[in-house]
Amino acid sequence: MRIDMPAASRCHPADAVLPVVIVVDDEASMRAALKRVLRAAGFAVECYASGKEFFAHAKLDRPGCVILDVGMPEMNGLEIQTRLNLDGARIPVIFLTGSADIPIAVAAMREGAADFIEKPFENELLVARVRTVIERDRPRLSAEEQRQEVLSRIRSLTRREHSVMDLIVAGKTSKEIARSLGCSHRTVEVHRGHLMAKMLATTLADLVRMRLSAGSQTS
Repeated sequence: MRIDMPAASRCHPADAVLPVVIVVDDEASMRAALKRVLRAAGFAVECYASGKEFFAHAKLDRPGCVILDVGMPEMNGLEIQTRLNLDGARIPVIFLTGSADIPIAVAAMREGAADFIEKPFENELLVARVRTVIERDRPRLSAEEQRQEVLSRIRSLTRREHSVMDLIVAGKTSKEIARSLGCSHRTVEVHRGHLMAKMLATTLADLVRMRLSAGSQTS
């Protein structure tokens, strides 16, 4: 690794506008070196000395990735990855590994890790691999942003509008919805007009696609 090891300094929370690289490594010199290299490459960087500190402070719903050292005391890299998976975190993970730990890194990739990088490594290689992992994750982030926007629209609906929408998505006609809800056909049409406007849906097909994309998390 072609970098000087400056005296350890605390890495402060990153600028949220930039893709963030979150480094979790128990070696202060490695954290400081990675911070310098990655910031020079245009990334925001956050550093944590342990899994406990990482889970206490890191925000994972941002574009970026996590760099984990395989071997750390208390909570090692694989244990951190396991907890991320259990928590449903989708941020990509890159492992730093020595040659003796390659089987562990391969196992980590089977569990969903995006990449692993062997030590020692060149700065350019590290930066290139980080960029690749973040770019590869952008379509998922875009889809999730769209889903969150749809959820926001759904949450703006009244209870009755929500009921009408769910019955539309279930394939019911306006007359069937009126019978189900105990109201007039005209009332159903009014509710449908309101919910279509709130959902920014130009067609019923648009409404159905949006409702299905939101999944079950609509409250």
